[in-house]
Amino acid sequence: MAQIEFELACAEAKQLIGHLSDEEKLVVYSYYKQATAGDINIPCPEITDFKAKAKWGAWNCRKGMSKLDAMKIYVSKVEELKNRPPCPEGGKQQLRTEDTEEED
Repeated sequence: MAQIEFELACAEAKQLIGHLSDEEKLVVYSYYKQATAGDINIPCPEITDFKAKAKWGAWNCRKGMSKLDAMKIYVSKVEELKNRPPCPEGGKQQLRTEDTEEED
């Protein structure tokens, strides 16, 4: 896996952000953070900070995954999102449940 592929996927992801559900954004974010920073290295935010808590939880689910594996999955997820058919009602599509579950 080339660093260039990952960087290209990062640029493509920025173009997709407005077309993603919150769940999709969290999945993409979690793999990005694991690929770039590794295991979560910040304390859990206050329970009242819902956005930060959701991002923390998504990233924490990737704990133990190698940076290279996270990079590969990130590229794959961005490709999947980029190539999916448009939602017929103009709404945002949802990811499958298994995309947001913790990996074994």
